Amino acid sequence: MTLDLRMAWRNLWRHKRRTWLTATAMIFSNVLLIFMISLQLGSYDMMINNTLQAFSGHLQVQHDGYNHNPKLRTSIPSVLALAEQVRQALPGAGVTARAAAFALASSELRSVGIQVIGVQPDHEPRVSTLPGLVQEGRFLQDPDAAEIVIGGVLARNLKVTTGDELTLLGSGRDGSFAAGVVTVVGIFNSSSVDMDRSLAEIPLGYFQDTFAMEGHGNSIAISTDNLEQIPAASGRVNNIIAGQDALVLLDWTALHPGLQQAIKADFSSAWFMYGVLIILVAFSVLNTQLMSVLERTREFGVITALGIKPSRLASLVMLETALMAAIGLAIGVLLGALVALYFNAAGFSYPGMDEMAVRFNLPASIYPSVSVISLLLGPAVVFLFCLLASIYPALRLFRLRPVEAMRAV
Repeated sequence: MTLDLRMAWRNLWRHKRRTWLTATAMIFSNVLLIFMISLQLGSYDMMINNTLQAFSGHLQVQHDGYNHNPKLRTSIPSVLALAEQVRQALPGAGVTARAAAFALASSELRSVGIQVIGVQPDHEPRVSTLPGLVQEGRFLQDPDAAEIVIGGVLARNLKVTTGDELTLLGSGRDGSFAAGVVTVVGIFNSSSVDMDRSLAEIPLGYFQDTFAMEGHGNSIAISTDNLEQIPAASGRVNNIIAGQDALVLLDWTALHPGLQQAIKADFSSAWFMYGVLIILVAFSVLNTQLMSVLERTREFGVITALGIKPSRLASLVMLETALMAAIGLAIGVLLGALVALYFNAAGFSYPGMDEMAVRFNLPASIYPSVSVISLLLGPAVVFLFCLLASIYPALRLFRLRPVEAMRAV
């Protein structure tokens, strides 16, 4: 094997220019694949975090069955005490208790059906970006005040502005009639028409009094700094709710199943473009190795006549390809890692991202994800396809006729 390796390495550098041209194609493709995959995975992390930070959080404690059939009476008892317990277990995370109900909101001129969310004003900004999107007035402050924050579309539909009053009519948790008069203190613009048209937030204390919650709530939303912290946070929260059979902890995949499916579909479609690049590199390797075999036809004929089996010559050709692909992989991974690490620190921004970030209260840059998968997945596939491309030149050696080959010019 050592002799074969030495021969393969020597043969590889018979035509240095051709070898380096082919290796450069591998290096370029590997660098490009590393950057694109790292950027794609980083954009997924950003997409997930932005979606979850908009409202739902990374995790939620709910009553079993509430996620599929949200009802006011499907609630969590002593929700504020449980939220505080979770907050102490996760000191670095945002934790807020919530309650949700449907109500009829009426102004002096119009009435509209909306979803009313009771939130903790002190803790909601750590979980949701909605408080940062208030463009008129302010966000909620007093946990028991009769005040409300509504979307811009809803404000236009009801023809109200900050300082105006709204009447809320609904049904309490115990089936009683729920009614309250609240003052509009803030109007937000999330750039989501559905949210701006049908969502409103009021203090959780006032919500519990109005809708006869008796200390109950419907969910506890938890926001971590990043996706990597979710497993550890899940373990701690599950330990807290372990004694309460009716409660469950849902992660973002259960809260937003469509988001996970969209990411999988996008990643699969991206590999079509990656596949085109990889196939082009493979054909380059095929061309190089086929030319190498044809140029050495007479040499291979002499070696075969001396008793060397065609299988050993075929393995020698594949070993040459493996060495060349290994050079492309090593240099490509090194350069690709440097590029990915640079943008991981500095960030990567598309034209127009700054304006969009300000509009949605989101980060203005994408930070590529640097991991073993992002660094090695693309180059490993390139390496595999290069080896597959060398099969055809290697198989030609099994049809070699020593006498005819030695006559070749």
